[in-house]
Amino acid sequence: MPPKKRRPRDAIVVKDVGIKFAINRRRRIGVKNLLIEGRTATTGVGEYWPFRHLSFRVAKGESVGVIGRNGCGKSTLLRLVAGVMLPDEGTIQVNGGVGAMIELSAGFVGDLTARENVYLISSLHGFTREQTDERFDEIMRWAGVMRFVDTPVMHFSSGMRARLAFSIVTRMEEPILLVDEVLAVGDRAFRRKCAAVIENMLSDGRTMLLVSHNESDLRRWCTRGIYLRREQDPLEGPIEEILEMYLDDPDQT
Repeated sequence: MPPKKRRPRDAIVVKDVGIKFAINRRRRIGVKNLLIEGRTATTGVGEYWPFRHLSFRVAKGESVGVIGRNGCGKSTLLRLVAGVMLPDEGTIQVNGGVGAMIELSAGFVGDLTARENVYLISSLHGFTREQTDERFDEIMRWAGVMRFVDTPVMHFSSGMRARLAFSIVTRMEEPILLVDEVLAVGDRAFRRKCAAVIENMLSDGRTMLLVSHNESDLRRWCTRGIYLRREQDPLEGPIEEILEMYLDDPDQT
């Protein structure tokens, strides 16, 4: 009898990961050249690595916070874990389905209505139409957008899109959550509702990778932290230590 396969203990395994972006360096040119060429002249192309040599593990049921200055690659890291982007170096292993709340768009198509987006996103997560039917009214009621169910989401306010995105993703029942500043958008009532949902999901054993600038949220939900620093090796450790390093860093503001 063949031995049983051992279930992985880690939900996310990031090993020696780096990602780079191209930088175009341009020089000023005269009005005559601008009119003739219609553009500025490129003098060369450089590379920018938000982070390199990033390695960490997130155990199943664990919540880990990601902090750092704007532009250090926090949202990029979530996109890499979600599989939306591929790293230039290293590997990422994700053991389980992912519910991603990145920039609170949830992958909306602006021309489609709220109803159409709910069914589209649900299908991308493997839900049948019947399964989405069962959740649809609850999704719309929680988001508070039932009146606008047949309105294209391009006409939604940022708060309406945030509520709908959060409502959809948190009902996908995925074991791994990727959350990017979800509580930074919306009014106080929305933030309270989001916090209550996150508390319930974590108590059910979900895994979360949380990007946030809010110290209280990080302390409330995370046991460990990852400090991304521009073009420097990332730091990892207990959340209190990582927050202290971040707040004491003169270059973090």
